[in-house]
Amino acid sequence: MANLTLVYGLRLLPEGELAEIQDATLKLANGNTAHVTMHTLEGSRAEIERQLKRSLDAFFDFYPEI
Repeated sequence: MANLTLVYGLRLLPEGELAEIQDATLKLANGNTAHVTMHTLEGSRAEIERQLKRSLDAFFDFYPEI
C-alpha cells in the first residue's frame, strides 16, 4: 500500500455563527479537480471529539483495503 494524503480542515465557531458551508475544491497533480465535502460537528469539546473519532473511523470503513 502506498503512502496516502488525508485532506481535512478544522475551524471552531460559536454555535449559531455558521450560515453556509460549501465543498472545497482540490486541484490534482494530473490536472483534474476533486471535491471535499465539508461537515459540521456541534456540542461540547468532549462531544465534538467523540463525534470526530467516530467520523474518522467510519471514513476508513469505506476503504477496507487501506
